[in-house]
Amino acid sequence: MAAMMQSTLHDSDFYAWTNQQAALLRAGELDSADIERIAEEIESMGRSEKRELFSRLAILLMHLLKWRFQPTLRGNSWRATIKVMRRDLLRLLADNPSLKSQLPEMIADAYGDAALMAARETGLAETAFPADCPWGFEETICADFWPD
Repeated sequence: MAAMMQSTLHDSDFYAWTNQQAALLRAGELDSADIERIAEEIESMGRSEKRELFSRLAILLMHLLKWRFQPTLRGNSWRATIKVMRRDLLRLLADNPSLKSQLPEMIADAYGDAALMAARETGLAETAFPADCPWGFEETICADFWPD
């Protein structure tokens, strides 16, 4: 019965469920806690961090492509976005250092999205951009790197 009530609470008031589960864990009442659902939520949080890193990386790469391939349109907005994305990526990696090992695959995948978004925003053909990411992570994150 308690599991049924927890499941209902999880679905109807997630905030209340999280507080209830935290209190049960802190009290050492593991038999009363919704362990399986807690594990699912923790895994979901990890996937969310990975998706956030991917999204920020794709946005950064898209703006670096725009910077490189439309030099006459460079402006403060693009510059600010690049700087903010770099800072965001560094913060995400500082909070989640184990994601660093996934960066090579993530850059390759995020670059595909970045090239599609850059083509849409610039009006250039997708083939105008390199097929593979021309920069490594360390280069893209470097404050002094501005592709010309």
